Amino acid sequence: MSNNESVVQNFYSAFKQKNAKEMKACYNPDLQFEDPAFGKLAYTQTCAMWQMLCESARDLSIEFTIDNAQDEIVESTWIAEYTFSKTGRYVRNEISAHMVFKDGNIIRHTDSFNLHKWARQAMGFQGLLLGGTSFFKKKLHQQTGYQLKKYMSKNNLS
Repeated sequence: MSNNESVVQNFYSAFKQKNAKEMKACYNPDLQFEDPAFGKLAYTQTCAMWQMLCESARDLSIEFTIDNAQDEIVESTWIAEYTFSKTGRYVRNEISAHMVFKDGNIIRHTDSFNLHKWARQAMGFQGLLLGGTSFFKKKLHQQTGYQLKKYMSKNNLS
């Protein structure tokens, strides 16, 4: 196993244990993160996002596999199963992660998943109708951005 694969292993193992501090240790301070729910985030925002998600997770289950590792790139698949707090609905989200490394840490982390499928699971009929629209994605980014900003302010994270 390469050093980069070990970092990815540590990242997801820490996530399974809801240990945001260990997850943060896997990142380069110049990190760029992106996913369908939060959009584009810098290092501080990304670390705060994981901390917020770890703290709020009640029944979160994480499984992961490393699919491909070449030079400075590691691709993996991870599955998150949890109850979506706003609706009480069960979600099983399969995510593809693309991580680029610099100096032994993740400098670019892109998570991809089917937002429409996620919305259908998390929000039911409304998610089925709207989850595939750009309106929904924009509204979701606004809501997650607001939640993250509020969390960072409350916890003095900047």
